[in-house]
Amino acid sequence: MAEIDYIAIEGAIGAGKTSLANILAEKMEARLILEETEENPFLSDFYKDKERYAFQTQIFFLLSRYRQQRELFAPDLFQKKVVSDYLFDKDRIFASVTLNPNEFYLYERLVSILEKDIPKPDLVIYLQANAEVLLSRIKERERPYEKNINLEYIQTLNEAYNYYFFHYTKTPLLVVNTDRIDFVHNKADLDDLLEQLKKPHVGTKYYVPMGEK
Repeated sequence: MAEIDYIAIEGAIGAGKTSLANILAEKMEARLILEETEENPFLSDFYKDKERYAFQTQIFFLLSRYRQQRELFAPDLFQKKVVSDYLFDKDRIFASVTLNPNEFYLYERLVSILEKDIPKPDLVIYLQANAEVLLSRIKERERPYEKNINLEYIQTLNEAYNYYFFHYTKTPLLVVNTDRIDFVHNKADLDDLLEQLKKPHVGTKYYVPMGEK
């Protein structure tokens, strides 16, 4: 691995963030930070009635992610290497999709205060996939609170992710299309990706995996 101390992995629901985070944390002997998705008591209701439960769900996630980042990156607890299966900025992506204008205004005022305390990664890996692939992966894992997710929502979310990372400039960014690769079960796919992480990272790089060539 190149000298990268903090990697954050991003992507829409079903992109494979947690799977890759677990793999990289083991390879790097790094502390693993996993998003506490299932701790959100509003999430199941949100997928049943997005308009009614969007604001509660989003604020819970925002404060949960803020608390987790602040605790894990406190100076006395910080380990040399860290791999996270989310970027703190992801909260804004979801909020832009789920909240109405008045709710988003309130949300923006709060997040603008909190984000000042959050450290930036050395590298962000954005796992990209089309909406149909994402929905297929979501259905395969059969999480009860995700059973009401539909293709329209995934398409909207996916477009928001693509737009956000197309304009992303805060840190080095590696964009990986995962439509036809499997870095969990295919060693060649994983080895090819790991080779990319050994290279210097400046700006945005679009990586075409072996399985796509």
